Amino acid sequence: MEQAYERRPGRRGRKALIGFVVLLLVLAGLIAIADRVAASVAERTIADEVRQQVAQQNAQSAPPEVEVGGFPFLTQVIDGRYERISIKLRDVQASVQGDAVVLPSLDVDARNVRASLDTLRTGQGEVVAETVNGTGTISYQSLSALLDREGLTLGERDGRLAVTAPVDVLGQQLTVTGTADIVVGEQGQVALQFDDLNAEGLPDVPLARALVSNFARSISVDVPLPELPFQLTVREVRPQPQGLTVTAAARDVPINSAG
Repeated sequence: MEQAYERRPGRRGRKALIGFVVLLLVLAGLIAIADRVAASVAERTIADEVRQQVAQQNAQSAPPEVEVGGFPFLTQVIDGRYERISIKLRDVQASVQGDAVVLPSLDVDARNVRASLDTLRTGQGEVVAETVNGTGTISYQSLSALLDREGLTLGERDGRLAVTAPVDVLGQQLTVTGTADIVVGEQGQVALQFDDLNAEGLPDVPLARALVSNFARSISVDVPLPELPFQLTVREVRPQPQGLTVTAAARDVPINSAG
C-alpha cells in the first residue's frame, strides 16, 4: 500500500506535463493559423494594388498571385521589415504604339521590404523594397506579329534568336534563315539586329545579296516593351525555347505607388 501511495504523485506529474505540452501545441497551432491569416490579408491587399497598377498602364493580365515570404509574418509586421514579396502575373497583354506585346509570364521578387505598422494601418506612407527583380517572357508569336512579315517565324537556336522567312529574290521564292543580335540600351530599350541572313540557292550576284541584306534591315527593329511595374529597367534579354526572357531590376522602389 505504501509503494502504491508513493507512485501517485509521479503519475499526476506526468499527466500535468502532458497537459502542458498539449496546451503549448494548441497555442502554437493557433498562433500559426493567425500568422497565416494575417499574411493572406496582406497578400490580397498587395494583389489588389498590383491589379490597379496593371489597369492604369492600359494592360491586362490574369489575377496577380502574391506570396509574402518569411515566417513568422506577425514579427515582420512588428519589425516593419519583410524578407520577400513575390508577385506572379500571367498572360500580360499591353498595347505599345499600336502594337500588341504579349508576356505569358511576369514574375517580380521584392526583397527587404520596409513598411511601418502605421503605414499598413492607415494606408499613408510608402512601402519601399530595397531590391526588386523581375523576369518576364515575350512570346515569339507576339514578336513575329510585330515584324509583320508573312510566313516569318522566330525561335531559339543554340542560345540565339533565330529567324526563318520566305523571301522573293529575283523571281525565286527562297527561304531565308539566320540569327539576330539582341541589344539592350542604357535605358532598357531592346533592339533586334539581323545582320547574318542567308538562303539556300541564293544566286551569287551582288543584287541578290543586297536584297537579302535589305530584308535583314527591314526586320531589325526596336521592341516596344510595355512600361514595366515597380520602376523595373531591363538588364538582359535571352532567347529561350518558350520566348525571349527579359530580366529587369530596380532598387529602393516604393511598391505601393509604382507604375
